[in-house]
Amino acid sequence: MAETLLIMRHGEAGAGRPDSERELTATGHREAARMAAWLAGRQDLDLARLRLLVSPYRRAQQTAEPIAEALGASLETLPLLTPDDAPGAVLDWLLEADPSAPCLLVSHMPLVGALTGLLVEGRSEHGLGLPTAAIAELTTEVPAAGCARLAGFITPADLPA
Repeated sequence: MAETLLIMRHGEAGAGRPDSERELTATGHREAARMAAWLAGRQDLDLARLRLLVSPYRRAQQTAEPIAEALGASLETLPLLTPDDAPGAVLDWLLEADPSAPCLLVSHMPLVGALTGLLVEGRSEHGLGLPTAAIAELTTEVPAAGCARLAGFITPADLPA
């Protein structure tokens, strides 16, 4: 049975140093809230079993917080979801994870784009350019290179105001 894997880029973040401490802007907080409401309204996802896996970087944590609240889920910080981590390492982790639980990964470009490309096309350089707070929805029997199908793609701008 195909499982759902949602890959999300964090909301709009301000400039700053160190990179790991950059925070969401007011727009980024609104984007995260809109996507949280949209996810909470999804009747076709098994939200009770959803694993919410998040980068340790501040802006990703801030993006995931309203989602966790809206879904009644807990955040799981996954250190290998930072911007420059290898998409292959994320695939290795996913292969070891509970295959029956749908996952939502909240991370950064270029990782989210490269990971999506690796899962769908089998090559990380063929990834999507995800705008802030966008979600790529994939379905897969096994989370391995070239084994997923892009089932949907949505951004905050796609949602009704």
